[in-house]
Amino acid sequence: MSPASTKEKSPQDRVQSYLIDNPIWPFCKGCSHTLVIRRLNEALLSLQLSPHDIALVTDIGCIGMSDGLFREIHTVHTTHGRSTAFASGIALSDAVLGDKRLKTVVLIGDGGAMIGLQHLVHAAMLNVDVTVLICNNFVYGMTGGQGSGFTPECFVTATTPTGNIVPPVDICEMLVSSNAPFVGRAIATDKDLPTLIGQAISYPGFAALEILELCTEFAVSQNELTGKKLFGIAEENGWKLGLLRSGTERPHFGKKYLESQPPASSRTEKKSVARKNIAKPTGVTGPVSLMVVGSAGEKVQSAAGSLCQAAVASGLQITQKNDNPVTQGSGFSLSEVWLSPEEIGFTGIDRPDYLAIMSGEGYRELKDRGIFQRLDARTKIYLDESVDAPVEGSEVRKFPYRKLFGGTMAAIGALAHIAKIYRLVDKEALDAVLQDRLKGEAPKFFKGMEELRGKADRI
Repeated sequence: MSPASTKEKSPQDRVQSYLIDNPIWPFCKGCSHTLVIRRLNEALLSLQLSPHDIALVTDIGCIGMSDGLFREIHTVHTTHGRSTAFASGIALSDAVLGDKRLKTVVLIGDGGAMIGLQHLVHAAMLNVDVTVLICNNFVYGMTGGQGSGFTPECFVTATTPTGNIVPPVDICEMLVSSNAPFVGRAIATDKDLPTLIGQAISYPGFAALEILELCTEFAVSQNELTGKKLFGIAEENGWKLGLLRSGTERPHFGKKYLESQPPASSRTEKKSVARKNIAKPTGVTGPVSLMVVGSAGEKVQSAAGSLCQAAVASGLQITQKNDNPVTQGSGFSLSEVWLSPEEIGFTGIDRPDYLAIMSGEGYRELKDRGIFQRLDARTKIYLDESVDAPVEGSEVRKFPYRKLFGGTMAAIGALAHIAKIYRLVDKEALDAVLQDRLKGEAPKFFKGMEELRGKADRI
């Protein structure tokens, strides 16, 4: 951690708690999750990190309800099993592109750990600077007490009513064999747990702690389980407690990545489309939103990305949010873009300022989402002339984008058209991005742009 994160604070500046005041614990009475969250808070207090230098990433499952218990720190609630992957991306972004102060902590249950096992293994192999707290209560507590990959033999669960006959995974041993540099295991009631968590968070690399817990709703009632018996379960399965590995000298992946890059003087990089002393586009005096939608496989999202690239070169801040069906190659494709002179800090659009619709599939998706019901006269809609889409209450203009540019360039044609009409990005920056992206197709594209000129709008 950087000195700025750990510098001595005066008594009045010290963080008193990272938890909200008088938290209402969302867990069952006696659930060890409450203990783990309290011990995590104690560990953070011992480190006295700035709340803005902490990212808490939670998984689906009971432990995932922890997000709302913390104040000020960054929290991200993810899909099942994917929390370690999300956290790895967050940590690497800070390590490579940020100020290298962020400490990223994952809260995951035994269900999420098994579902996301490859993510855990890969993060350990990479040595990403994240701390993973694996809350192991041996069952899927949120969905009815079914057995998990961590369920001990003879354990009674909803899916093993006569006792589990499959030996459990030793997640710590697996992570050690995956070259994880910091691995430990503890009981939720261990008095040294805050210290162990603090050491894991402070460690500059991948750190994992398995915490053996009680699920009072299912595991305790069916197995006559107590806190003391957790020690017996650990002993029976050969699970050593305490710090199992610590202090390997391998640098974390973010640092190693930066060190592996050639010096700036020897790099062959693309010429930037940005120009010095550029004036921000006159059409963007505040946040401006664009939504483009079409069919999968027609480069809708990469078209939005090209607009974003031109916007960055024009000195603007951007966010981009994409969506498409899991089928990938069929159905709709949608992208939502914000442009702003100031930092944005969010994604997604409720009512776009500009809406480009390139296909019937895209139109139907917007209709299903109720987008048209949220539009008003401020939204300017640009529609490919092939789309039979009755849109009322907004300014609608039709152009032959698909006819002029073809299906795979219709979206970028529409976005370039809109951007030039309303001066959303610098014209030279946009043309440079288009030239680079389209390569041999660029002459055809720019000819199409010339044909658009004067049809109904003035570029």
